[in-house]
Amino acid sequence: MLDVLLYTFFGVTGILLIYYFFVFSRFAFSKTLKSKNNALPPVSVIICAKNEAENLKKFLPNIINQEYPNFEIVLINDASYDESLDLMEAFQKKHSNIKIVNVENNEAFWGSKKYALTLGIKASSYDYLLFTDADCMPKSNQWIKEMASQFSNTKSFILGYGAYQKKKFSLLNALIRFETLQTAVQYFSYAKIGNPYMGVGRNLAYKKQDFFKINGFMNHMKIRSGDDDLFINEAATGKQTVIVDSEKSHTISTPSKSFKEWFQQKRRHISTANYYKTKDQFFLGLYYISQFMFWILASILLGLLFQWEIVLIVLSSKLLVQYLVFGFSAKKLKEQDLTFALPFLEIFLIIFQLVIFITNSVSKPNHWK
Repeated sequence: MLDVLLYTFFGVTGILLIYYFFVFSRFAFSKTLKSKNNALPPVSVIICAKNEAENLKKFLPNIINQEYPNFEIVLINDASYDESLDLMEAFQKKHSNIKIVNVENNEAFWGSKKYALTLGIKASSYDYLLFTDADCMPKSNQWIKEMASQFSNTKSFILGYGAYQKKKFSLLNALIRFETLQTAVQYFSYAKIGNPYMGVGRNLAYKKQDFFKINGFMNHMKIRSGDDDLFINEAATGKQTVIVDSEKSHTISTPSKSFKEWFQQKRRHISTANYYKTKDQFFLGLYYISQFMFWILASILLGLLFQWEIVLIVLSSKLLVQYLVFGFSAKKLKEQDLTFALPFLEIFLIIFQLVIFITNSVSKPNHWK
């Protein structure tokens, strides 16, 4: 039995090394794209807000002050019951490039961000759409240019990085940022090998024509989440997709303040994975299962001191390759501090995701706000 466990451990490690060498390395060792100097298209920046008055007041000026020749800001008030609409109207009086879409509660689409976004997209003036959230701010005043300059006749889906604010000496903050980093490395890497399977609504751009080409969110309108990842999974192709990872293109979001809040947020996000294309579910699932089995088998074999010298060599080799690949990725995305605690954060995240899978199988997560 222990021999079987040992050889299984070898096989699982081999699978993980294949991911590191042939998938994740494609992003880790790729060159960062620079913004192009070609003609910049007019852009509609779309922000959907539900009870986000405080965040709009804090972050919207960073969007307004972007250095870009021609852009509008489409603010979608998704049936807010705070002062969000009043604040939007106050900003609109001062800035002529702000357009407001006020969404009333709709019985058929109650609590659906996708319904609100669809109305905002229809109301937008331009064919090039750039999305972010109300609790996000661009890391620079070149954000729109960094993202929009990558549009071309053949490139119509632009995937960006949405980081979270850093807080010192916070385990929760480290876990949130590590999960965000790992997710970004995955979807950037898969896009690099021609299989874009998701993007994040905090920093995402695409052409309006591609939205209407597949009837927008209609195929998954009743699913609570997925306005970003399910749409990209359905609509984007490798030839049409570009990843933008330059520091000036990043957005920064406010992280969850408690484990409970983060748990509920991730429940919604993870639930959408069940609707990915079958091949994407398989490869993402294989990676997660391999991570889980790697640490379980390593713990058993080392705990029983069975061939512990060999197990340690294999464990160390895997960690060395992982540190190399994720270290370069973290450096590109300005998250280097997370690499020091990589094994601990990975183990905790594996357990955390397992709990979410079990919880989601028992009950469905709530609507987006």
